[in-house]
Amino acid sequence: MASSQFDFESWGLEPSIAKGISSCGWETPTEIQRESIPSARKGFDIVGQAKTGSGKTGAFGIPILESCEKIGHPQAIILCPTRELAVQVAEEMDSLQGNKGLSIQTVYGGTDLEKQAKILSKGCDIVVGTPGRVIDMTKRGHLDLGRISIFCLDEADRMLDMGFFPDVLWILEKSTSRKQTLLFSATFPEEVLDAAEEFLTDPVHIMSDDMEVEIPEIDQYAIHVGRMNKLWALGRIISNMDEGDQMLIFTNTKRMVEILTERLGKFRIRAMGLHGDLSQNKREKIIDSFKQAHEEILVATDVAARGLDVDGINHVVNYDLPDDTETYVHRIGRTGRMGRRGIAWNFVTREETSQIEKISSTWNLSIEFTDAPELPEGMNRDPIGKREDWDEVSDVFGMVKVRVSVGNSKSSKRELADWIVQQARVPDIAIGEISQNENESDVEIHVDKVAYVMDVIKSREFNGLTLSPQIVGP
Repeated sequence: MASSQFDFESWGLEPSIAKGISSCGWETPTEIQRESIPSARKGFDIVGQAKTGSGKTGAFGIPILESCEKIGHPQAIILCPTRELAVQVAEEMDSLQGNKGLSIQTVYGGTDLEKQAKILSKGCDIVVGTPGRVIDMTKRGHLDLGRISIFCLDEADRMLDMGFFPDVLWILEKSTSRKQTLLFSATFPEEVLDAAEEFLTDPVHIMSDDMEVEIPEIDQYAIHVGRMNKLWALGRIISNMDEGDQMLIFTNTKRMVEILTERLGKFRIRAMGLHGDLSQNKREKIIDSFKQAHEEILVATDVAARGLDVDGINHVVNYDLPDDTETYVHRIGRTGRMGRRGIAWNFVTREETSQIEKISSTWNLSIEFTDAPELPEGMNRDPIGKREDWDEVSDVFGMVKVRVSVGNSKSSKRELADWIVQQARVPDIAIGEISQNENESDVEIHVDKVAYVMDVIKSREFNGLTLSPQIVGP
């Protein structure tokens, strides 16, 4: 159901909302807004595919703001998967309403429940919250879902990934006066579409036919690097940042956020860490500082960075590749926003090659394999030194091939293996296959023991011979 109207003014929006839109600097609706808003204003249920940074908050926010009145009880509820996204949505909607005066309140975990309850008791027209806290507030009698007429689910795919769908359905069942349901998501796994059938009535579907994700103005690169040298490669990228650039670095765990920020600090590279174990107040301070461009580098987990809307991000680095392809789309969508050019860097270990290929093929993305960038002109020394990384030279079974200068003319495979085990005091299983010619032998040694074994056999003689061990590439 496409609209032929391409500007906000032509829709005849409420003057307060029109003023709010103007104050936000919006002149023309984005594609998702252009397709969704007219149908949503008519009261249709909506299933909208909206990529990160595409203006989806305005797509559902403007119709919701128009439909609600300043009457002091919740008429609309917007569910978000994370606290950060809930705060962002509420802030943007407050800006979009202009001087209409609606009370838009957030409810989410990690903050004092009674304090949030007290705010709600003073009157609220729109609630933006996370499922767990919304349920908690409802069960305690602080939030009445029975008078909700509009239900909106934002980032539906993440709700599914994070196991929130049972909570979402519970909230829907309690919203007995619901007249309209709006469902928005960057991607639509079958599970989301199947679940949507349970609570949508003849919805208008606004999505691409093939689910192809278009990510304009983002150059995507993959760097083959072992775990030990990810930090070195990151240092190279950081050294090439221009003044005023901002970088968002993703890791898969809270612990890695802490480790990485600490290690960067040791090399005099300032970086902030953002993860779910931080207090809500501290997280909000970190996000605000990054938004204000007071900080250049932020290291974060996916959950913590959800809803992080910073136009100035030029570089996204996947220090750890995400476990699923949808998360990759969300991550790189943090850069290249509002027409700006961005770069996404992916660190790929040899075992992860298939994962980056899966991401590329799933979303029809062009991800170019390249080396870590060269040092900028005038810089003669790496900010972070490169290390000897055994993972880079090990095979898929974790074995490293070591060449020694003794062949079958001087020893048997068994004799050589037994000598290495005896001298280095390593278990038999640490030694893999041995291949020989007349003068040389290639010995497989497990990656966990290879450094130690090489140090030992370098300093000792085998049958009066110096072995001179050298690494052979995989």
